[in-house]
Amino acid sequence: MLELDSTLAQHIVDRAMAILPHNINVMDAQGMIIGSGDPARLHTRHEGAQLVLANRRVVEIDEQAAACLRGVRPGVNLPLLHADELIGVLGITGDPEVVRPYAELVRMAAEMLVEQRQVQAERHWQRHQLDAWVRQLFDPSVAIATLSAEAARQGLTFNWPRQVCLLELHEQSEPLAQQARLLSAVAGKKEHLWAPLGMRELLWCRPVAASQEDGHWLEGADERGWGVARLLVSDAVQSLAQLRQAALALRDLQAFARARHPALRLVALEEHRLPTLLHAQRNSWLLQGWLAPLKQVLAHDSNGVLRETLEAWCRHDGQVQSCAAALGIHRNTLRYRLERIAELSGVELTRLDRRLQLSLGLGLIEPDR
Repeated sequence: MLELDSTLAQHIVDRAMAILPHNINVMDAQGMIIGSGDPARLHTRHEGAQLVLANRRVVEIDEQAAACLRGVRPGVNLPLLHADELIGVLGITGDPEVVRPYAELVRMAAEMLVEQRQVQAERHWQRHQLDAWVRQLFDPSVAIATLSAEAARQGLTFNWPRQVCLLELHEQSEPLAQQARLLSAVAGKKEHLWAPLGMRELLWCRPVAASQEDGHWLEGADERGWGVARLLVSDAVQSLAQLRQAALALRDLQAFARARHPALRLVALEEHRLPTLLHAQRNSWLLQGWLAPLKQVLAHDSNGVLRETLEAWCRHDGQVQSCAAALGIHRNTLRYRLERIAELSGVELTRLDRRLQLSLGLGLIEPDR
């Protein structure tokens, strides 16, 4: 059963007394005054309220009756109900003949405020439960069966296929207000799940739409002032297990984008799958061995010329003429540089797989290293 607290009780009093020229008291389920326009009466027992609680009915008290009761003044006292449960008493001080016309209106307003507070509390609890579920989504130690059971308990339903998105918010503005503004704007879309991941991140799980235009969505977000700095998008997923894998993959994609494409606002996993996979393993012994030939080249490239040449060579698929033109050098100069790269790396540049090895490796080693 809902219990009245002093904060809510005083809020009811203040709202009512802003309109009515009569003192208002709110008593809890034990008959103690926990909200009043008269501070001297706070935390005192109201015997008239106890009569209301005992009989679950309106009690009117005139001057003569008030003289026989402790802590009571003339007025009308009404039971406060929530979900048909008696949670307290509302009292209006004054001659019952004068205040009676206001009594039911004030009680109705008070019960609406109680209901509003309860709805807010339930929403807060639901948000807290959802946040906990999302944290479990990113925790591989939590079994999928546990995740599924908790989703069912919360009433979360997923129609597959779906897509996971990660939103980064701008650094300039206050993060909580930014999140609240965005969440308020997207509230009400039942098929879309939104949850904060941190001060400046949100998870967005949405149905897959063939007409989805994320570039246009970002433009709309800018126009509405939602403060979205970057949108990262996964592939479509068909199950809760895939949903977790996609969410974790977006973390790797995010790290890759921050390192290699900091200015890119729309980042799709589909377009950066292999570089993301390699970037996530960039510190592993196995991948370091794969990068060793490229590191040999860069160790002898103090002015960055060999790296620039190799990047152009890979970008032009090994086409000598177009690569030389892009670099603004003679074909013989290009050949000399390529021979030097092949000598230092031990890699045969005419082979596509070797060029791919060096090309992908360039994306894993910062230019200034």
